[in-house]
Formats: sequence, C-alpha cells, structure tokens
Amino acid sequence: MHLRAKLLDIAARLLAEEGPQAITARRVADEAGISTMPVYTYFGGMSGLVREVVYEGFARMQHHFTLVRRTDDPVSDMALLGRAYRRNALANPHLYATMFGGSSLAGLQLSEEDRQYGRYTLAGVVECAGRCIAAGRFREADEYLIAHQMWSATHGLVNLELGGYLVAPYDAEVCFEAQLVGLMVGAGDSVEDARRSVERSRERQESELRQIP
Repeated sequence: MHLRAKLLDIAARLLAEEGPQAITARRVADEAGISTMPVYTYFGGMSGLVREVVYEGFARMQHHFTLVRRTDDPVSDMALLGRAYRRNALANPHLYATMFGGSSLAGLQLSEEDRQYGRYTLAGVVECAGRCIAAGRFREADEYLIAHQMWSATHGLVNLELGGYLVAPYDAEVCFEAQLVGLMVGAGDSVEDARRSVERSRERQESELRQIP
C-alpha cells in the first residue's frame, strides 16, 4: 500500500476506534513505522489529514458506485447502488465511520463544507431515480428526495450492521434484502416487480464478485 493511503487508513482507524484524542502526528507515524515528516509532507498537518480521510472515504464509495452498470431495469440498478453502498462500508469500515463521524470530527476543525463534500456521490443515485420515474416504476416525485430517502435508509441499516446489532433470525442479510424491496415499493413500484428487480440485482452482484480475481 502506498504510504499516503496507509496514513489515511491509520488515521481513519484511530478516529473510529479511539476518537479525535488519538490523532497526533506522532501516533499516526508510530503506527506506520515512520517519522512524522510524511504527515506534514502529504497533508500539511493533522487537520489536512482528517480532511483527506473524509475525501478518501467518499472517493472509495464513488468507485463502488461507478462499477454499477446502467441497464434497461433501472430499479435493479437502484438496488445495486444500495448494494454498492453497503459493500463499500463493509470493505472500509474505519473510513466509513470517519466519513459520517459528525461532531467527533469537529475538534479537528473539519468545516461544514468538508462535511458536505461527499454529496457528489449522490449524483448517480439521483439519475437512477429519474430513470425509474421515467420508466413508470416509481411514482412522479422529486428524484433528489428519492435519492436522499434511499441514502438515509441504507445508511441506517449499515450502521446497525457495523455495530453488530442485527442478529439471526433478522440478521443484516435478511433485513437488507427486505429493505431493498420495501424502498422500491415505497417509491411506487409494485411488490412483484420490486422483488424481481431486487433479486436480479443480487444475481448481478454475485456475478460481478465471481469475476474479481
């Protein structure tokens, strides 16, 4: 792993596990087995490092979103975007926790602009919502609001999953699959069509994962 990316991962882990008090140039450097100089060389200081942690987290999430191919079933595409969101969070739990850390980051001078930085990742969800409406699968509505509803619901479930709150018989898989169908129906799709498209999205994800070396 490149040193810059390694420093970002270390900072995100320390923030998520121990809070802002754990983040010092010396602590991050010691965890990486280096001097403190690269922290300042790459980021200009600790506030810059935390800002880049947030930016890196959203960049990784956007990468997962861009892997979702557009098809003639926009509801399946929407469900797959939800799966991409969850997959990114599970793959990068420390970064994910830092991205949405709220007040825990305020002590490190993350600005409101920095907090809102990641909204660009919603663009693909908004576009997909528009296609769902145009296809007659979702009722006429504000596609931006639909995107926010999809985001907030999925985010809530993922937080519960990462916290270990979802257990059998209503574990994360059971709840997530049901939630995807419920979100599509709530947006206006029929139960049968929603179930079909959500199942198709699951098959698409499994097929894509099999192709990863």
